[in-house]
Amino acid sequence: MERYGGGAISVVDYDPAWPEMFEQERANLKSMLGSLVFTIEHMGSTAVPGLASKPIIDLLVGVYSLADARSRCIEPFQASGYAYIPEYESWLPDELFFRKGGPGPWTHHVHVMESSNPRWDAFLTFRDYLRGHPDAASAYGKLKKSLAAEFKDDIAGYRNAKDDFIVAAMVNARRRPRIDPY
Repeated sequence: MERYGGGAISVVDYDPAWPEMFEQERANLKSMLGSLVFTIEHMGSTAVPGLASKPIIDLLVGVYSLADARSRCIEPFQASGYAYIPEYESWLPDELFFRKGGPGPWTHHVHVMESSNPRWDAFLTFRDYLRGHPDAASAYGKLKKSLAAEFKDDIAGYRNAKDDFIVAAMVNARRRPRIDPY
């Protein structure tokens, strides 16, 4: 079982300070990484107004070249208080993952990848779906609170138990109105 580093998983009500916390960290990362980065997005539950979340700011960092990022950004991240988690590459291929605030509770997670990574689109599609569907966001928040209570510090169990909701939301998000050509 993969244990959550900060003790029991904590899902809290939405904090209106989260967007500003993102903006501050985005500016820090942009300054630190410079031309390696083409965009930095706020993703995850803290990016959805009103949604309960683990109080961790998730950032999606778009780079032109993951190989360049791998060779040039690990050291600056570590100097800025982030821990690089290379073992996650076995289940998060084609991305670099960093945590800030270790050993826990963490304050920030950063996913570094090229926009061609399928997870790039999935992260943004799910975020935008929840932003546009407050009822779905509310249901997701309630689910996360109940799963946090159920799974305590079993982060893998918590993550896996959210899969059915996420898959259904992604199906709805990608559903396009059918156009009758006649």
